[in-house]
Amino acid sequence: MGKITVETCEIEGLKVITPAVFGDERGYFMETYNYNDYKEAGIDMEFVQDNQSSSKKGVLRGLHFQINYPQDKLVRVVSGEVYDVAVDLREGSPTYGQWHGVLLSAENKKQFFIPKNFAHGFVVLSESAEFAYKCTDFYHPNDEGGLAWNDPEIGVDWPMPEGMTEKDLIISEKDQHWGGICEYRK
Repeated sequence: MGKITVETCEIEGLKVITPAVFGDERGYFMETYNYNDYKEAGIDMEFVQDNQSSSKKGVLRGLHFQINYPQDKLVRVVSGEVYDVAVDLREGSPTYGQWHGVLLSAENKKQFFIPKNFAHGFVVLSESAEFAYKCTDFYHPNDEGGLAWNDPEIGVDWPMPEGMTEKDLIISEKDQHWGGICEYRK
């Protein structure tokens, strides 16, 4: 029990994981994380912190990363639906500055593995969403980095929540002031 299906992405290191779900008239059961299954899939690391956030429709969080204490992340949606994005910031990577997006929902139960040195963000498409993720390093508040969610050089094609436009998105003050990837590039 507990096997997973792992899809690789066009950007090396990113993986979309679909867990086995066992359901009947009572509901369902699934393992959201099993070290042995993930190790077998090439995701062999120690997660040290779990986080969960709740956001309403139209909230866009990101694109975030830690500068000196980068984190691998395993993200999923507990309720609702989000469009989740990772941007490659690995120095020397042939896909540096490229992004990949995945629809994560309570319904599809997919998870997204994002390695160290990627920026990460998501937009909530449903009325609300609960977002959970595991990290391989602790959060360091003085080590935050970020990129503008709408940086034209990156060109993320964010889907808009139904009935909303970009001007309706709910973005934190901090996230409105990040610069573009050209300012981050070394």
